[in-house]
Amino acid sequence: MKVRQISDHVWSLKIWLIIPVHVWLVVDEEGVTLVDAGISVMANGILSTVNQLDFGPLNRILLTHGHSDHVGAIGSITKSNPVPVYAHRIEIPYMEGELPYPRRNKAVTFLTKGLAQPLREDGAGQLQSVAGLTPYLTPGHSPGHVVYYHEQDKVLLAGDLFTSKKGKLHHPMPMFTSDMKEAIQSSQIVRQLQPQRLEVCHGNAVMNPADHFDEYLNAVKKKYMDIPQVHSL
Repeated sequence: MKVRQISDHVWSLKIWLIIPVHVWLVVDEEGVTLVDAGISVMANGILSTVNQLDFGPLNRILLTHGHSDHVGAIGSITKSNPVPVYAHRIEIPYMEGELPYPRRNKAVTFLTKGLAQPLREDGAGQLQSVAGLTPYLTPGHSPGHVVYYHEQDKVLLAGDLFTSKKGKLHHPMPMFTSDMKEAIQSSQIVRQLQPQRLEVCHGNAVMNPADHFDEYLNAVKKKYMDIPQVHSL
């Protein structure tokens, strides 16, 4: 596993399984937060890295969504470290196998029922910040997909909202995306937040992605001609 510090508070952990799979460790004054849990073989490497960083205990796991390559190490991690796991409330029935993901014939259980709890919301339904990260609902790749923005470091942990190619934004994998039109609409979060660095699960980092967001959008419209014009948030 390759471990790299990408900002003051964020570390990237990567393993190759045909394509790269990234997860992230975020440190604050109370300890460490894991964003996504990759595949099962990453569990030992994740826990070893937490210990090596020596910033305190693993306090929680935050999920961008519930696909198998984002939750695979949770069982092993929580067996020895019984920390809470959070996902968007919309996503939980799909990842627990109560509902089939859109475009799938049947429901599949990716995470044991009851293990994940909903991300906290205020009275207006706005997702609450945790460990320096602010979650934003960005559906499309999956119904309850979220991204996490570390405002102090200007780093956006985007999960599978995008992939990347040659340092530029690229659309999410169509085979595994529930609703590509919705995913493209959700991608407008880049214009809203203006991150300095955007991290994806499958691909390399994209620096200052808002600078070439229009290029990305035009390319996607050419590939998916039935996608209507979308507008800034």
